[in-house]
Amino acid sequence: MTTITDENGILNNFAKEPKMYYAKAPSSQEKRNYLLWGIVGLVVVTASVWTAAVVS
Repeated sequence: MTTITDENGILNNFAKEPKMYYAKAPSSQEKRNYLLWGIVGLVVVTASVWTAAVVS
C-alpha cells in the first residue's frame, strides 16, 4: 500500500493498482458457446413466464 503525506501532514493511503492487460477477442468456439448459452437462457425464461401465466 502506498502512503503519501500532503503539505499539511495528512496521510493518504492508496491501494496497489492491479497489472493491466488487454482483452483478447473471443474465438469462434467461444462465440458459439455464448450463442448456445443465450438460447438455453431464453428457453428457461420463456418456460418460466409461460408456467407462471398458466398457473395463475
